[in-house]
Amino acid sequence: QVQLVESGGGLVQPGGSLTLSCVASGGSITGLNLAWFRQAPGKKREFVAAITYSAYSERYADSVRGRFSISRDNSKSTSYLRMTTLKAEATSVEYCAATGDVILGGRWHSPETYGSWGQGTQVTVAA
Repeated sequence: QVQLVESGGGLVQPGGSLTLSCVASGGSITGLNLAWFRQAPGKKREFVAAITYSAYSERYADSVRGRFSISRDNSKSTSYLRMTTLKAEATSVEYCAATGDVILGGRWHSPETYGSWGQGTQVTVAA
């Protein structure tokens, strides 16, 4: 399994933007489906966005669709999450995840689908 390391988190004002990065090591991300999840204090980890291994398809949680964008650069073994128009309720730890398995339907949204996880990066949205 690849090792994943997120970066780019920090403090941002409501309405602001932030871009997170997730770098993989120990293997290529080519062939891996990649995703981002977040976990707010006292809440379960929830799906944010995912991108297929071919980058042909992207999936987003309803709460972020139109404001967030996931992308990947296989040559850099990196996944990105561009977050715009951030809301205060977005304060959370953001995690990247990966799997080489075929993902069907709603399994994209389940943390159990992904076998590799990063340690997370804190995103705080506050004035």
